[in-house]
Amino acid sequence: MLGLGRIYWGLVGVVAGLVLLLALDEIFPPPLEQAGARSQLVRDRDGELLRAFPVADGRWRLAADLDHIDPDFIAALLAYEDANFYHHPGVDPAAVVRASWEGLRAGRIVSGASTLSMQVARLLEPRPRTFAAKFLQMTRALQLEFRLTKREILELYLTLAPYGGNLEGVRAASWAYFGREPDALTIEQIALLIALPQSPEARRPDRHPEAAVAARGRVLDRLARVGLARTTAQADAALDPAPQRRAFPGDAWQVAETLARQNRDRTDMVTTLDAGLQRALEQQVRDNLPMGDRSAQIAVMVVETQSRAVRAAVGSSGRDRPGGWIDLTTRPRSPGSTLKPFIYAMAFDDGLAAPDTHIADLPRRFAGYQPDNFDRRFRGDVTIAEALQHSLNIPAVSTLDDVGARRFSAALGFAGARPERPQGAARDDGLAVALGGAGLSVRQLAVLYAALGDGGHARPLRWLAAEDAIEPGTGFALVSAESAREILTILRRAPHPGGRMPASLTTAAPEIAFKTGTSYGFRDAWSAGVSGRYTVVVWVGRADGVPREGITGREGALPLLFRVFDLIDSLEPTQAQPGRDDSALPPAPQTLARFQLDPAPQILFPPDGSEVWAERPGRGFVLAAQGQSAVNWYADGQPVGRNALGDAVWYPGGPGFYLVEVVDAEGRRSRARVRIRMDS
Repeated sequence: MLGLGRIYWGLVGVVAGLVLLLALDEIFPPPLEQAGARSQLVRDRDGELLRAFPVADGRWRLAADLDHIDPDFIAALLAYEDANFYHHPGVDPAAVVRASWEGLRAGRIVSGASTLSMQVARLLEPRPRTFAAKFLQMTRALQLEFRLTKREILELYLTLAPYGGNLEGVRAASWAYFGREPDALTIEQIALLIALPQSPEARRPDRHPEAAVAARGRVLDRLARVGLARTTAQADAALDPAPQRRAFPGDAWQVAETLARQNRDRTDMVTTLDAGLQRALEQQVRDNLPMGDRSAQIAVMVVETQSRAVRAAVGSSGRDRPGGWIDLTTRPRSPGSTLKPFIYAMAFDDGLAAPDTHIADLPRRFAGYQPDNFDRRFRGDVTIAEALQHSLNIPAVSTLDDVGARRFSAALGFAGARPERPQGAARDDGLAVALGGAGLSVRQLAVLYAALGDGGHARPLRWLAAEDAIEPGTGFALVSAESAREILTILRRAPHPGGRMPASLTTAAPEIAFKTGTSYGFRDAWSAGVSGRYTVVVWVGRADGVPREGITGREGALPLLFRVFDLIDSLEPTQAQPGRDDSALPPAPQTLARFQLDPAPQILFPPDGSEVWAERPGRGFVLAAQGQSAVNWYADGQPVGRNALGDAVWYPGGPGFYLVEVVDAEGRRSRARVRIRMDS
């Protein structure tokens, strides 16, 4: 009976002890949160590292994954640091007995008994080397083993181990000293990565190369004794200098920065970018200063048209130039004439015009807006195709007037490229959008031109490989497939840049449907094009918006667009160019032989907002309007009479402001506010 009682109370004591231990473990858990921060990584579509970001305090700490670390390194590490790692519960009893006995004899800690689990505990809670600290590490190691798997503990060690300076973890050290991931290492590299955490500052290869080489040799010698290195490895390695520290990869600088900021909860992002194309494009941009102007910047995007995957994006031509740190692919700038193809495409859809519809390129006033051609010349009667190929302004604004400026801007917005109106502009969307009177970014323009190459369907750009791709031919129907095809055919036949032979006369050059644009005051030079599988947009200008006198899209941006397509074709032969499409456009129906302008009369003289000088009282002015039918004139509501020739002649009553109106037989009218000035 007494024996049963002792057993009972013994069991109670054991259970109570276990409960107490579990309670203490729950109350004082290991500080795993200290290992929470990880460097963010941005990779290309094949997993190649483009850019890495340090954690908040400037340390490089890359998360370790055993599946991507050289197995020979793992084997050597365990043999050197913790041979019984997979067999002990976090503490190696034999090693503890040996180290304790040596410590008691010497009166201090002589040799370590630290397992990798105990080293993780020390990295989470750094403390001075004392017996009390060692006991706490053992306790924490047991707690870690209770919570984590062996794999997780090993990965935690390989993430936190110090390698000197601001380097933590084997991946950060491998990138810093070898310029690569630790997935395939030489035995000399393995030995150095094992030696550094033991004394990271004293053995830093970049500061103490002799100490690093010596420590590496000692590790090689020990690995040779256990059969993991050749016996001559130490002697051979002694001839190799210690590696110098390298910079971490910094490709796709601005894009990676944006993605990291937008995805702060993700430490490893696989993008749609292509590392080879990205680096080649960055080099191309650096080598092509626009007109030798070091104050200018360049932004370029390459998009795979069908998938909308961004394959390369350069936000600036150099961080050593003004504004170079800004991602200029995101900044709205005046797109100049680059929206004209979409105006005509919508007119084709509406049945207002066709490619060979004739339209007048003559002076015309639209209420208070009177556009002019870039070269201040007028061609008279031209076809829509000619107007687009030569980027004539009057036909584009006339067409937009019939399509509807507000409707056009709304369609662009639904496509994902809403034009940004300047501050202080009228709420209503005006006709000036046809000539760049509203802001768009490089990314937005890429959305629109990719839609032209995808049968008129607009879809968002894809930046991350994990994003679900939208099926080709789906999305917002910006224009019809037929209109998109006709516009591309017109643009392929536009005049090529100087020194460039048209693709139709060559056998290997990419056949590009392109459009250029120049903003008011020469602030922005654009070119955008579609060829084969790709859409490319180029912007050139100054980040601060200062004009660059005389630099147009054709001179400043178009040559680079062609070089980018050549670059794509050199990296992916035949992928940047489709089969030839030299078929003639279908003739326009008879009803679309001529573009029907709004028949409302337009005042030619006096223009709205003008000041007219009358050299004497009683001076008469012949009024003129453009219209299809007879008109009547009014000045401040009073009819204006006609002379013997039938001209309306207005005799202002004196200096001042007047409202002049013209009304046709259908009641359509236009107005002009005019100031008459006379000698006092």
